[in-house]
Amino acid sequence: MLTEAYRDLKYLLNRGYRKGYALDFVANHYRLTLKERHLLARCVFPDSWIEEVKGKLLRPEDLKGTELAIDGFNVLITLESLLEGRAILCEDSLVRDLKYQGKYRLKEGTAELLAKIAKTLGELEVERAIFFYGRNVPKSGIVAAMTREALKGAGVDGEVILVKSPDHELKGFVSVTTADTAIIARARGVFDLARHVGEKLEKEPIELENCLKNFQKI
Repeated sequence: MLTEAYRDLKYLLNRGYRKGYALDFVANHYRLTLKERHLLARCVFPDSWIEEVKGKLLRPEDLKGTELAIDGFNVLITLESLLEGRAILCEDSLVRDLKYQGKYRLKEGTAELLAKIAKTLGELEVERAIFFYGRNVPKSGIVAAMTREALKGAGVDGEVILVKSPDHELKGFVSVTTADTAIIARARGVFDLARHVGEKLEKEPIELENCLKNFQKI
């Protein structure tokens, strides 16, 4: 049933229907659960979007000597989901989480995860890394302090900023790391930092096709 819902949604999107309307129609027709609806919303795109993002994707070697703006909580949530086996490789080649989690929750392993991210940024030889965190998110000040410490420990030049809207700030940069479509639409270059760190930790995302077939097991 979920595979059939995917096919119908894909058809409507390629016909130019707005995603919200198309998803409502398909989800109601197939009586999808909230989690199934969430999967399709995050991972299914029209072919035109897939091609657009394909032209923006940055390779690891492209980051040397660049300034990279990072959607902090987006990367953390995605990477945690990847390590837990609950992240999907979406149609636009970006990894997204299936946690249905609105806010980031500080965990015992957060500092260690940030250290791995910072180490990876050092290995990528970025000139400067700028992390943006939403200041209204609980514990965001603590996460920001942990990030600064991680960057310092890895010897990475960077800045960590608490802002009202990370999305608004990120739209002003050339190269970003995020899975947020609104930001990607405005950026020239996009790097999937969570996926890259996950690969170093030998963690791969679930293929969308497998997820559609075995969703209840995830």
